[in-house]
Amino acid sequence: MPRSLRFEYPGAVYHVLNRGNYRSYVFEEEGARRSFRKCLFEACESTGWILHAFCIMGNHYHLALETPGPNLSAGMKWLQGVFATRLNRFRKERGALFQGRFKSILLEGSHLGALCAYVHLNPVRAGLCDARGLRDYPFSSYWYVRRPRSRPAFLDVSAALDGAGGLSDTAYGRGKYEEYLDWVGSDEGARKDLKFDRMSRGWALGTKEFKRAVVDAEKRRKADVFLGEKDYAEVRELLWEEQLEKCLRVLGKGVADAESDLKSADWKVAVAGLLKKRHLCANGWISARLNMGAASAVSRNVAGMFSGERAGAGRHYKNLSAKINS
Repeated sequence: MPRSLRFEYPGAVYHVLNRGNYRSYVFEEEGARRSFRKCLFEACESTGWILHAFCIMGNHYHLALETPGPNLSAGMKWLQGVFATRLNRFRKERGALFQGRFKSILLEGSHLGALCAYVHLNPVRAGLCDARGLRDYPFSSYWYVRRPRSRPAFLDVSAALDGAGGLSDTAYGRGKYEEYLDWVGSDEGARKDLKFDRMSRGWALGTKEFKRAVVDAEKRRKADVFLGEKDYAEVRELLWEEQLEKCLRVLGKGVADAESDLKSADWKVAVAGLLKKRHLCANGWISARLNMGAASAVSRNVAGMFSGERAGAGRHYKNLSAKINS
């Protein structure tokens, strides 16, 4: 699995998943599933993780994790490494068990309940059982939802119950949660509303405001970031959009102005110049946002401003540079 975007900071919530190398059935034997569950519980105890949900399938696993400290990568390295060592020793084999480090999708808190349902319904989607049968699937946190006395201290099922309509951790609430999973598992519209199709994709699931907050200057300085090509492009464009909005506010301009004013208007050229010089924004991206025509025209007009041929654009640029921090 290629490296994906990774942000680590206190209180982060993740969907973590990985598959067996070449999609092999690394958890085919019950003993392998028990071993991974034991390693997972040991990792949670040693790292301080809050485990909201987990499910171990034949060739992959899903975790819904919250990290009070910024230690996801360190904890996952230990978890996968120790499990691989133990299982290879038992099987008298060598080699990588998983198809990469692991994938993690950062979650806005409002999606945590839906993620727990997504994780719990894995055996149902695989055709192993129906929602009622989940209570007898021991390699999932749903087994522990039904058995509160067996839960380890780090396993918190409250988000799962709350996401199903504010259910309480009582016999009645747990029964209603089973009904909720049965409904979600059989209703395609419900799964679409809960964004099941996006639970395992991208680098983050949340609003644009949430994603911007994650990649702001302070978080960027502190984060442990690994960029896949597609994820890098999304984060880069989020930052470009933030800077564009700052420029428009300084100039008192908006989308309507970009649509109605000349493609080569001085203020547009000034904004384009600042975005290109400070943030390496692509000509095509700038042209699409400011309605400046061909991408080559953006480059030509900006070059004219910096050479002194576009004095009006230069004045706008000087004003922007003075009011917007680099």
